[in-house]
Formats: sequence, structure tokens, C-alpha cells
Amino acid sequence: MKVVIVGGVAGGMSAATRLRRLMESAEIVVLERGDHVSFANCGLPYYVGGVIPKRESLLLQTPESLAARFRLDVRVRHEVIALDSENRTVTVRALDSGREYVEPFDELVLSTGAAPIVPPLPGVERALVVRDVADVDRLAAAAADAQSAVVVGAGFIGVEMAENLVRKGISTTVVGRGPQVLAPLDVEMAAPVAAEMRDNGIRLELGVEPVGIDAEAVTLSDRRVIPADLVVMAIGVRPESALARDAGLAIGSGGGIVVDDRLRTSAPHIYAVGDVVEKLDAVTGQSMLVPLANAANRQGRLVADAITGLTVADPPARGTAIIGVFDVRAARTGWSETRLQAAGRPFRVLHSHPLAHAGYYPGARAMSMKLLIDPETDAILGAQAVGGEGVDKRIDVLATAMAGGIPASRLMDLELAYAPQFGSAKDPVNMLGYMADNLRIGALRTVQWHEIDEVIAAGSHLVDVRSPEEFAAGSIPGARNIPLDELRERVDEIPQGSVLVFCQVGQRGNSATRVLTQRGRQAVNLDGGYRTWRDAIAGQSR
Repeated sequence: MKVVIVGGVAGGMSAATRLRRLMESAEIVVLERGDHVSFANCGLPYYVGGVIPKRESLLLQTPESLAARFRLDVRVRHEVIALDSENRTVTVRALDSGREYVEPFDELVLSTGAAPIVPPLPGVERALVVRDVADVDRLAAAAADAQSAVVVGAGFIGVEMAENLVRKGISTTVVGRGPQVLAPLDVEMAAPVAAEMRDNGIRLELGVEPVGIDAEAVTLSDRRVIPADLVVMAIGVRPESALARDAGLAIGSGGGIVVDDRLRTSAPHIYAVGDVVEKLDAVTGQSMLVPLANAANRQGRLVADAITGLTVADPPARGTAIIGVFDVRAARTGWSETRLQAAGRPFRVLHSHPLAHAGYYPGARAMSMKLLIDPETDAILGAQAVGGEGVDKRIDVLATAMAGGIPASRLMDLELAYAPQFGSAKDPVNMLGYMADNLRIGALRTVQWHEIDEVIAAGSHLVDVRSPEEFAAGSIPGARNIPLDELRERVDEIPQGSVLVFCQVGQRGNSATRVLTQRGRQAVNLDGGYRTWRDAIAGQSR
């Protein structure tokens, strides 16, 4: 059997090496357009910032090392320019010599990835992108002499690049068309990331976009001009599916190659993996694009199994991701509230602000967590977490729970590792389960931060049950302060009618609603408390 793989890096090289382990006799040819076939693309921004000091650290394997260990025929700087699915051949151009030749195959794997989106702006040829080692070489050279930079795009890559340019001592501005950084997060969860960026000197220009680039600056849609010795374009990627499209393979609505659960395309003997394919959304079952390295690596392994006849099924995707920005980490999995609202899908929301580990152990730091739940089935639809240490393991537990079909309420039953320096006896994930169960059985009623005005307009009285000192430091406008410890004796001070209660993070508010409801008052708790409201308002105002 002869297997030709178009494209290396995560998907292509995972497929090639797995295939060799399964089939020693196969002829395996890897055709890579770029200079490097195996490199750490997720580490590229950190090389620019000096966090990864040695360029060689990015280069994981070479054609020579792959040939020695796996007997792979790896050809870099060889671009596949045409695909004949009927005759099972690809046309290849050797970029150094210009020679073109035809390479036959028995099975073909397309792992062509995704390319950065570069809009057709005046002067855009000066902008640099972040995709491969050649790109990062150009970026590192430009950053060496730059005093100012503009990063266009406030997504994961844009934020990472901005952080690393600041680490180089470069005055950096992030320009984003949307109203917030990190659009996959909801506004109240993204706000702490934006605050951390500003606190570390990054200027955020949100709700605008560039309209032109010249030798010294970027002009924005509101006519302001931002100085820029260096311009980085990081507004997203699109699948490199032109080869497949030209060959008549089925292409999905997002521009990616359509594959089945065995990663087969619409043409026999042709497979596709990684950023170039459309994946199934675990929440809706619809197609989606998930340009993430772990998905590409997994699909590379699966496609090798499929080619050798093993039973495989590519699982649906949840888009689990994490980013570190200076001292803040932000992670998510599944759907956000914004997406659920746009889709018109019913959901419940839970916010919590637990400590990453036991409060009595030194160094405990609070995180913000958000859980989105199907109100009928109690299924977890999505989760987000922002904070310091511990964010990664909590989002991984929640992503695993989603994959395992564990209902939100049953999170309280998970037996998670505990020692005071690592967690709490009631882990933050367990606490989300307790909260979800309270909502499920009707022991707790909550409203969200964006529903406050509506609830007050309907006649509810707003009561802040925090201490007088906390109240004096800042509260929601119109609130009456009655500390929880005094609430039982001061219930009569609350006018008749429904009551909206809040505290700092929701815990005391929950106790207050129980006190009030058992005294015959109609009371609801502000989910996530004052802190969630404060973060959301801060996110909206910037």
C-alpha cells in the first residue's frame, strides 16, 4: 500500500507515524509545502516574546529524523497543485527547482490546515501573520527593532501575540472589531482578561477595525491613527480547502472539507484531517470548524487506524481551549451563553467564584466559573473559567463530564483529588453540581446580571446582604443594605413584594433567599452576585 499525505505538522505527521506503527510494509510519502514538516505552531508567539528562547525548540522533527526512525519519505518545499481523485494521483511542484511531477497513491490523506485571513486593505502587505516557522522568523526580526505594534484581532492568537510583544518592551495596541476580547467567552468572563491586558500596558481598541496601513501607522474605521512599526494580522483562519474543492470533493458551509466519522471525504480512498475539515458539534450535531491542535493530532491517529481497517469513529467536538495572559488564565468548552441565545436554545446559567484551593492554605486565589445547562435534561451545554492556577484542571473535568454525558447535578458526586494546596473538600466543580441540583429541584431561583433592570421594573426590591463595609465600597445602584446576619431581625424593613437579593459572589445571597422564602416572601438570588455584575458592566463599558 502507498499512502500519500499532503501536509505535515499535527494532523499529517500524527497520521504518518501512527500508520508506520500499524503497517511496517506501507510506502508513506509526506508532501509539505513549507520549510518544516513538524514544529510547535502553538509555541510560535512565545518564541517572539522570548519565553521560548531557542528557535530549535520549536522544531520537533526533521525529514532526516523521521526517515531514520519511521522510514518516512518526507519532502518539504513540495506543493501539491492538483488532485485527480479518479486516477488516484496528485500533481506536485518542487518549489526549489520548479519541477512538476505526478505522484500516484492508493490512499490519500489531506492535512492542508488553515491559513490566516488577511483582508484586502490598503497597505496590508506590510502586515505579518502567525502560521509557521517562516512567519515567526519574520516576526522576530521585525520585533527586534520595533517600538510600537498593532495587533489586528482580539482572539486567542491576537491576545497571545500582544502579550509577547509587550514582553519584548514594545508598546502594543490590540484592535478588535467586536465589543470584547476573546469572543468565545461571554462578556462577564472576558472582562478580567481585558483588565489584565490593560494593567500590563496593552491598549485595547474594540468595536473598530482597520481601514488602511501605511509605513508608520494603522488607520481605524473611526479615523483615528495608531502608530505601528509592526503590524500583526490575527483575525482568524480559513480552511485551506482549495485543492479539495478543485478536485470536486464536498465542501461544507464553513469552507472545510466534509468528512464522515471515519474521516473519509466524498471521494473514495481520500481522507482529510485537522483544521481543513468540518467537525460535528457535540451540542448540536451540526458541522463546525475547530482549528485546534489536539483535534488535529487525534484525527491523524484515527485516520491511520481507518486506513488499516480498524474500527474508528471521530468523536464530536466541543472546542475546549485555554489561554494564559500574564497572570490570568481563561478557558472554555462547549457553547457560550451568547451562542445559545443566538440559536434560541433554552438554557440555565450558573456563576460561581470559588478559591482555587482551600482558603486557609497560603496563596488561595479566586476564579470565576460559568456553567450552561439544558433545563430539560440537565445536560452540560458549556462551561467557562477565568482566574489563576486551577482553571485548567476545572475546565478539563467539565469537558470530560460533557464527553461522558454526566448531568450538571451529578457533578457534586465526582470524587476529585483533594489536599489543601490543590483544592477544597468541596471542589469548585462539586460546588457547581450542588448549585445545579438546587436549581433542578427548585430549592433556588436565580436571575442573571443582565436581567436586573427587568426584574426591578416588574416591582422587585433590591437588597444587598453584604457587610456595610462591602456595600460602601460599591454596590448595584438602588440597592438597600441589610447584612445577612441581621436579615432575620430586619425583614420588616423590606417593603412588601418580591425581593432580588445579592451578595459578593452568590453564596450569602442563596442563604438570604432561603431565609426570606421561608418567611413567606418571594425572593430570588442574583446568580454570581455583585462580582459577576461588576465584571459584566466593566466588559460592556469598554
